[in-house]
Amino acid sequence: MSNDLSTPSLPASTVRAYVYRQVFDPTNKQGMGKKLDGYISTLIILNLIALLVEQVPTLYAKAPGFFHIFDVFSIIVFTIEYVLRLYVAPEDPEFKGARLPRFAYFKSPFALIDLAAILPFYLAAFIQIDLRMLRALRLLRLFKLARVLIPAWNEFKELNKDSTLRQKVYNLLNPTPQSGALHEYVDLFIVFWVLVSVAAVILESVDSVHYVLNVEFVLLDGIAVAIFTTEYILRLYTCTENPTYRHWVAGRLAYARSPSAVVDGLAVLPFFLEPLLHNLIDLRFLRVFRLLRLLKLTRYTTAGTTLIRVLSREWPVIAASTFIMMLLVILTASLGYLFEHEAQPEKFENIPQSIYWAVVTLASVGYGDISPVTPIGRAATVILALVGLGIFAVPAGILATAFNDELRRHRESIRNQLLGYLADGVLDEEEKEQLYRSARALRLTHEEVDLMIERARLDAEATTKAAQEQFVIPYHMMENNPSFSADQFKQLATLMRQVAAVSDHSALNKIFHDAKVTSEHDRELWSLVLSHLPQK
Repeated sequence: MSNDLSTPSLPASTVRAYVYRQVFDPTNKQGMGKKLDGYISTLIILNLIALLVEQVPTLYAKAPGFFHIFDVFSIIVFTIEYVLRLYVAPEDPEFKGARLPRFAYFKSPFALIDLAAILPFYLAAFIQIDLRMLRALRLLRLFKLARVLIPAWNEFKELNKDSTLRQKVYNLLNPTPQSGALHEYVDLFIVFWVLVSVAAVILESVDSVHYVLNVEFVLLDGIAVAIFTTEYILRLYTCTENPTYRHWVAGRLAYARSPSAVVDGLAVLPFFLEPLLHNLIDLRFLRVFRLLRLLKLTRYTTAGTTLIRVLSREWPVIAASTFIMMLLVILTASLGYLFEHEAQPEKFENIPQSIYWAVVTLASVGYGDISPVTPIGRAATVILALVGLGIFAVPAGILATAFNDELRRHRESIRNQLLGYLADGVLDEEEKEQLYRSARALRLTHEEVDLMIERARLDAEATTKAAQEQFVIPYHMMENNPSFSADQFKQLATLMRQVAAVSDHSALNKIFHDAKVTSEHDRELWSLVLSHLPQK
């Protein structure tokens, strides 16, 4: 067989460059580098959680096989990542200039951390290592987070090199142009501890779990309170960087009364009240009160703000439907009392007690603990249940429509910002990054923003094409129609005067005096148009 019939294979360097570009290159916005860092970071956090759970013998004994499988899976993922990074090292700008790029990568700090994360597992196959020591060595995987944290820290330092300490802390806790990726990691850290502390409060209510993990729950709550208290103090300290809270005393007092600050205070208040009020208030109430920490998540999502906007905008309609519902509930309760009181005096004792039955009936819940027994009462229940389907669905429909309108407004705000950036015909990387930042604040994805950019580009091309077609001169009509020719000439003359009137004369003079760009006739015509412009 001739070699000409064989399929040519890609050079190894081409495959290597493709792998680096798609998997690890941080400058490739279409690659999966950022997503891969996120997946690896999540796996590292899960490893830490698994390691902590393994320290509780009761929990570990229930599923030792699961923990082993998860550990093996983690090692496989980390090993594949390490091998791929070693393979593509000659394509990495940091190492490609070295005489031995792979060796240069091998001895780099990040590579040593990656190797330390997987080496104990493989050494255990050849060397007898104590199980407790092996588990402790797994903590080295936490250092892999340095791969995303160190670049984010360096970026933050560069963005804030001229900022004061208070400004740096403010930028770290709040989304600003100087926040960078480090702010996002701080947000994720706070969200993680909110979820962990809330999960601990929920599990603490289970007696069997609380008996086993009592000490762990106390430790987790102490760490969470320390983190939330530090965050609250830092936000109170830096709030004066916000123009709304500029005054150093009145501004901080105003911030302390804001909804987000009140939520932050309530997140830690039960911890400090328990030692003071344990003789006056049931501690179970205070512990359940810690579930208010969930409200801290409203800082990291626009859902709460969107709901408030929707309710304020649609309040007249919602108030009207609420009034109708309340009126219907009272009438239904009155009819239920009228029809069923004599038959069931213990259940329909009075109208206030019948309101519970009315709400359950109109909402079509039907718990069954209270139900009519008389024929007229049952007939009325059927009618009221059918009516309730429509009445109770009105507010839900209003809110759903209003939420869709609010999402459309969000998209329109991003689109208007995009059109503003495209006014000069160019969308640079800084403007695109600002669009992504605004989109993240409104919980829109990068894909949606990219789609808006593509649509705006196509619209601009269509507009330019239509404008060009508009100025196509119909020569065949001007040959035998002097009047039409005169009208075309006047339109072109008017257009030239408009161009000269709104343009920068000094800049255009430089262009027209460049012999490589314009001809002598162009310069003469430009001078003639300028001479006939009205003097300012």
